[in-house]
Amino acid sequence: MKARTIWGRGISATLLIGVPALLPVAAHPGVITPEAGSTDADPHLEMVVESRTPLEGVDSDYERLTGHVYGEVDPDDPANAAIVNLDKAPVNDQGMVEYSVDFEIHKPTDMSEGNGTLLYEVVNRGRPLIPAFVNGEDTLLYDEGFTLVWSGWQGDLPESEATLNADFPVATDDGEPIVDLVRDEFVDQGTGTWTGTLSYPAASLDREEASLTIREKESDPRQPIDDWQYVNDQQIEVTHPGAPFDSGAIFEFIYPGTEPTVLGLGLLSTRDINSFLRFADQDKEGNPNPLGGESIDNAVALGVSQSGRYLREFIYEGFNQDLDGRQIFDGAMPIIAGSRRIWLNYEFAQVGRWSKQHEEHLQRGDQFPFTYPTIQDPLTGETDGILQACSATQTCPKIMHVDGEYEVWGARGSLVVTDGDPAGPTDVTMPDTVRLYMVAGTPHGGANAILPPNDDLGICQQVNTPLGTQAVIRSLVLRLDSWTADGVTPPASNYGSADAGTLVGSAQDETRFPDIPGVTYNGLFNYLRVTDYATTPPTEGAEYAVLVPRVDVDGNSRAGIRLPALEAPLATYTGWNHRSAGNAEGELCGSLGSFIPFAATKAERIDNGDPRRSLEERYSSDDRYVSRYSTWAHSLVRKGYLLPADAQSMIEEAKGISVR
Repeated sequence: MKARTIWGRGISATLLIGVPALLPVAAHPGVITPEAGSTDADPHLEMVVESRTPLEGVDSDYERLTGHVYGEVDPDDPANAAIVNLDKAPVNDQGMVEYSVDFEIHKPTDMSEGNGTLLYEVVNRGRPLIPAFVNGEDTLLYDEGFTLVWSGWQGDLPESEATLNADFPVATDDGEPIVDLVRDEFVDQGTGTWTGTLSYPAASLDREEASLTIREKESDPRQPIDDWQYVNDQQIEVTHPGAPFDSGAIFEFIYPGTEPTVLGLGLLSTRDINSFLRFADQDKEGNPNPLGGESIDNAVALGVSQSGRYLREFIYEGFNQDLDGRQIFDGAMPIIAGSRRIWLNYEFAQVGRWSKQHEEHLQRGDQFPFTYPTIQDPLTGETDGILQACSATQTCPKIMHVDGEYEVWGARGSLVVTDGDPAGPTDVTMPDTVRLYMVAGTPHGGANAILPPNDDLGICQQVNTPLGTQAVIRSLVLRLDSWTADGVTPPASNYGSADAGTLVGSAQDETRFPDIPGVTYNGLFNYLRVTDYATTPPTEGAEYAVLVPRVDVDGNSRAGIRLPALEAPLATYTGWNHRSAGNAEGELCGSLGSFIPFAATKAERIDNGDPRRSLEERYSSDDRYVSRYSTWAHSLVRKGYLLPADAQSMIEEAKGISVR
């Protein structure tokens, strides 16, 4: 077995010095006491390896396996009862619901040369992200000996060779089509005539059964428009009504939809595939476990953005327990998910949508619970938590939740760490098995750069922040592995705190954001209200208290992990940006942040009326800038937030910048 060489087994002393309210499965009867060890055969699925080739571009001896999993699910098993419409799916002669998904595995050719950890990434819209998002420009995960696994789970993707797909059945009502109202949104369609694709086929092409409205901003009242027509049962053609509405206007189309796929099967497929790979010797047809049965002694799951929200849902629904009662994943890392889950396990789900302040604001999957421990919702009185179901069965994974600053503004990240009480939010006490991290000054994702690659504004008022969460995540993935495999204590949580005053209300007198010339600060964030989805469109009620970072004199967040670029700054880096004129001006601009550079000289700063000190006033020389930058980079290594190699790469970038 390969040693964990950076943060886990084999670590050197030198490195240490340098460095929907659904019933959860737990509520179902018949829970089986977990038992250790592998089983002879998994009766629920067949895993067919269709291709086995050497993995290119990796120094270690790895191979790439691809193929299909053919699964069966018992709709009468209480462990599957939470899946919406599973009882309305067609069954085979044995009364089982069938599905198939694509899979891909990157494994050491000799599994004894691996580190013993199965790392399952929930694919994002069918695509793996961690080879680029975590490995970056090197082969970190392969060098460390991980076995990487991906499988399709999103059953509404168009078939494509570029994605890992899932084939799930369509539900019916005793063989008759299911029909219900579906709500689709279309934003940024320009000001001419455009064609929109519907999430589900229209059950009727009668215009009288559908409606189309428009509004400029998310909070504006809806106004009906009539200049539209069906192209077919899956498309509409719309002519923009013109002023006063601009190209960022929100079109909302409500129509009778049909043919709902049983999309919640994605949760069961993830459960059963990983259970098979971890515990079984062979599948139901006698095909051997491609990982060798007993070669895995640790399993962790990662998900980025959509996939991080999926991972929170997977845990919340109680699916980290397999059908024999065993815990599947020892650790889980939801990445840039914020307080959200996912619009998946519903009758007419729209899995690809995610709530932003302007676009798709009212999508499902963003209601209580938000945080990991069980608390009482201050607005509804409900009691729940992401870990409630798995706590009842003692199958909870260790959690590392990692957000960027955008998630605080755009994904109500403060609801992960506070109770959201409008009367005054207070911090929620986390169990010792949960760590929460927020990387300040970052957009939704991002890379690792000090300066933006260009000055493109797009439809935004400011250039997007060039900072990103990637470097921190690279270190924390290895920390999660050593935490789950060897019990090595990970870095302390570092997200922000209402009690400590680093998370505050968004009004400018609370955040203390400076008055910067040419910068709009309106305190807007992705607000959230208790929402009733029994009506179409949904009805909103009382609003949760969402907090945002308090900033320093430069406008940079005091909350969270501050990268070296915030300790030796050249600009203000935020997790928010605003739409520009002609594009729903003043609304939050997608999932982007802002880069607002400092003036070069004191004279320029004074002429501009900029309260932030200029580069000339901050740094007496380039060497002084690099020294300050380097000091903070090394401190993040010691705290466990950066790998030594990544800190050095950041320092080399700083050396290439002239501040004088």
